[in-house]
Amino acid sequence: MAAVPPVCDFGWKGIDAILPGTDGNEHQLSEHVGPGGLVVAFICNHCPYVKAVIGRIVRDANDLRGHGVGFVAINSNDAAAYPQDSFEAMKEFARAHRMSFPYLHDESQAIARAYGAACTPDFFGFNANMKLQYRGRLDASRREEGSPDLRRDLYEAMVGISRSGEGPRDQIASIGCSIKWKDGVE
Repeated sequence: MAAVPPVCDFGWKGIDAILPGTDGNEHQLSEHVGPGGLVVAFICNHCPYVKAVIGRIVRDANDLRGHGVGFVAINSNDAAAYPQDSFEAMKEFARAHRMSFPYLHDESQAIARAYGAACTPDFFGFNANMKLQYRGRLDASRREEGSPDLRRDLYEAMVGISRSGEGPRDQIASIGCSIKWKDGVE
């Protein structure tokens, strides 16, 4: 079932955390904030929405690095109910898609809850002070990859944030599969 997150809560202070990464290291979110900001993306391995855009997520993360924007992805899905989202499967997913950014495991789901993550993918774009400036879509792709000339909403917003510290006032929410909460709790 598709889920849509709420609109951007401008200025909301991002919550820091330390989570294990598929690279075998522990990662503190605040250590990945660049001089242009940080994207925190909630994704997973099995969601058709994520599968349709994972190449574009990797592309945009790589391109944003040149603008001083850090990038991390977090999987918070219940791996007991969805084994394809297990930590071991995450490692393979990261390798297969050549992720150049940390792919982190939120096994307790505490970070997804703290952020109010609603779906996969769900993008949170912060300025250099970790104040939320973007909560919107990657682009107009849905369950299938869109055309190559789609406007790069997340990328363009984060480039603007890297320059001014402020996000665009007009944002289109992401859409995707709902976060798979443990014990069916939402």
